[in-house]
Amino acid sequence: MNNAKQLLALHKYKILAILLIANALVLLNLAAGDIKFQQEVDWLDIFGEGGAVMLSTCWIALVLCSRPAGPVTNLLVSGLSCFFIASFQDFLDEIIRLPEGVQWASWLEAMPMPAGMVLLTIGLYHWHKEQISLNQQLQKRERIFRDHRHYDPVTCLSSAAYLKQQLARELKSGSENLQPTSLILLDIDGFHQINNKYGHHEGDRLLLELSELLTLNLRRCDLICRFAGDRFAILLPQTSESLSHLIADQLRRSCEHFAFKTLTGETLYHTVSSGAATALETTSEVLLESANKALLQAKEQAATRQNNDKQQVQAA
Repeated sequence: MNNAKQLLALHKYKILAILLIANALVLLNLAAGDIKFQQEVDWLDIFGEGGAVMLSTCWIALVLCSRPAGPVTNLLVSGLSCFFIASFQDFLDEIIRLPEGVQWASWLEAMPMPAGMVLLTIGLYHWHKEQISLNQQLQKRERIFRDHRHYDPVTCLSSAAYLKQQLARELKSGSENLQPTSLILLDIDGFHQINNKYGHHEGDRLLLELSELLTLNLRRCDLICRFAGDRFAILLPQTSESLSHLIADQLRRSCEHFAFKTLTGETLYHTVSSGAATALETTSEVLLESANKALLQAKEQAATRQNNDKQQVQAA
């Protein structure tokens, strides 16, 4: 209920515009015509056309109560508002007698309807694309929530135990289908400094936001887990060595460009180190060890580069 009230408050200008249009139509019809006598009213038409007005109003309310502001919401509301205008004018014709020479009433009944259908069709098309994108993200996380025993409460990802189960399953399936399986380990450089300077709460928030960023940059078939501490593991089924290195490089760059906002208002950027390993016939322990060795090698190279940069700055 509170969310619905917040959304309605967010769309207050749309609601105000619809109310103004309805009042304008009533005043326009009253200014041009006269209210019909009771014996002139066709009550069947009153109920039918009044029902159309009520339904279009309900549809607008449902959209405003369930969607945030944005282009798709604007298209949906605009299309439904056109339906509302046409049906409301048709309803007013049943209770207000207009002179025969008035043409605008016929235009208000006829013109908004096709315009509303076009706007509503465009809005539904973009809404459909939104749902496809959301479903893809949900499917990425579906495997995590199947087993709540292996659920990490900080990052909303699965744990190392779940990763090992899935890794063994993918290795077996890949061996049968002659498709390699790849594994990427990602480690945040200098993560302990965040905990020491800003507290563990900020460290947990950084882990959560990076987990969401990594999830968005993965394929539907991939599985990301929080392996240990500040280390993430990404399982890539049926993925070659060259493609795994390319994905690791893309993930590393996306993390480096991510701006983390602390509660104190500071903006921090973080580098990550990655190690990737690929195998066709092996065990999960061996593949994990290979990826871990590649990660340690990458961290050593990064540390060496940092030391060289410091020495160059001091020499200068």
